[in-house]
Amino acid sequence: MSLSEHYHHRRRGLSFELFPPKTPAAMGALEETIERLVRFEPDFFTCTYGAGGSSQRATLDVVRMVRRIANLPVASHLTCVGSTVEELRAYLEEALAAGAEYLVALRGDPPKGTTEFRQVAGGLRYANELVELIRREFDDRFGIAVAGYPEVHQEADSAEADLVNLKRKVDAGADVVITQLFYDNDDFYRFRDACEAIGITVPIVPGLLPVTNFKQIERIAKLCKASIPTAFAERMNEQDSADWQFRVGVEYARAQTVDLIAHGVPGLHYYVLNQSNAAEVLLDGLELADAIA
Repeated sequence: MSLSEHYHHRRRGLSFELFPPKTPAAMGALEETIERLVRFEPDFFTCTYGAGGSSQRATLDVVRMVRRIANLPVASHLTCVGSTVEELRAYLEEALAAGAEYLVALRGDPPKGTTEFRQVAGGLRYANELVELIRREFDDRFGIAVAGYPEVHQEADSAEADLVNLKRKVDAGADVVITQLFYDNDDFYRFRDACEAIGITVPIVPGLLPVTNFKQIERIAKLCKASIPTAFAERMNEQDSADWQFRVGVEYARAQTVDLIAHGVPGLHYYVLNQSNAAEVLLDGLELADAIA
């Protein structure tokens, strides 16, 4: 099944994002996480890799693991950071051989210790160039997702410039837009409307990161310039206990999910941080079966 078809069939598309573990023990724990998430009948998984491709081998190990355990499609992330075109081609061939059917094509963040993206000699500078490379040399052998930013990419000159850049990626051949995390659904609805207004017609899929540790999410949100509503922050900080933060954070993510479904999103993408417990609680009993025409 093509990537876009997951958002036009019997129910809303559902996907989970993983990252490559650093130790054998963590890889074993991830195997259990995948097994637990599979019961929600996801359409596919995605897996990141480190800056500059530092964990590419482990990413492909996760791709193989998901294929073995769940027999589901997997999207490998791919960035322009630190790679020449030849190295990107080589990785794409390896990803195909490992069973990756989809890609999440990104420019990528600057490597740790640097403050700005630097194009390597013989490499690419923009995500749309990466999408163009994939389409030109691999045609339709990969489905391609690209990133959208409901609160505007931190390096964009303006919201308008950010949307023009997103349309450039879609016009280059992307099938789906998956958004960065957000905690105010109105930000997503404004973004979706703006995408439609500029002529972006591919599915716009909200990306959600359930909060189970508020200090951790504050750090992540600060890095990607995502805002946290004051009322939600105050509620999370009412008690400094792991159980409280888990319960309040997952309740909030579930409420976000219910509201997004009511507003007709074509699918849902969860950043699960290699843990299944939050996703299991927030998705339990939710009806995702309303078909998208």
